[in-house]
Amino acid sequence: MARSMTGYGAGEASLDAGTLAIEIRSVNHRYVDLRLNFPDELSALAFEVEQKLRPKLQRGRFDVAARLTTPTPATALDRERALAVYHALAALRDELAPQTELPVTVLASVPDLFRTTPGWSRASLLASFETASDVALAALTQMRESEGRAITDDMRKRLAEARELRRTIEAELPAVVASHLLKLKERIARLIETELPVDQGRLELELAIFADRSDVGEELARLESHFNQLDALFSENEPVGRKIDFLLQELMREANTLGAKSQSATITYAVVALKTAIERMREQAQNLE
Repeated sequence: MARSMTGYGAGEASLDAGTLAIEIRSVNHRYVDLRLNFPDELSALAFEVEQKLRPKLQRGRFDVAARLTTPTPATALDRERALAVYHALAALRDELAPQTELPVTVLASVPDLFRTTPGWSRASLLASFETASDVALAALTQMRESEGRAITDDMRKRLAEARELRRTIEAELPAVVASHLLKLKERIARLIETELPVDQGRLELELAIFADRSDVGEELARLESHFNQLDALFSENEPVGRKIDFLLQELMREANTLGAKSQSATITYAVVALKTAIERMREQAQNLE
């Protein structure tokens, strides 16, 4: 089943203390483009998280946001550091200004004397991220598949239109040939009436040129082949966006050739409508994975 590249999914997992919420948004992109938006306390995990996520992603741009909700972390004094700093300051006081009072409050201006305990371990955070991201990816995939069904349903309608237009062109060809032969006969009749010489070689050349210019059998056969391949791709269970885009380029090339060889207004109008249907499918194909 063809999937859209646009979607959204969210997941949540519990931690030792608190919860971790993950949101994944995806939009169109030619390749896999993964972007992480993590708060400072999770930034150290970005590389490992990307390595876990990237193999699970296909074509598209993915914006991954994380939100960590935890109780107020415990804060504790680093006693060893505080004692070391105070003793160092006391020694400096004794050297520079003996007997001067050295209040304990001097430690308040010393940075990093208090440690904050996060309430979770790195291992538990990674495990929670994997759980939350799997839930988010499942929701994202479900949305992309639903959107993909809507896109392919629309493309199938356009494909049915294109098939009908191809049949119209094919059915019109005998009338085009008959009309041209009639015009040649009329020209010959007028030449005979005027008793002007008829250049048989030139007539045969004109017939040959017309036959070559109006022969679109190969183009019609290739159109039908591409239609069948396109129809089959709509039911594939793997990324098919690029394959569909390539086939639509080929279809447009065949349609352009048909237009160049057109010998009647009916065929010209049908070719214009055919190119419109193909172009609309190409626009939709840009949204497929």
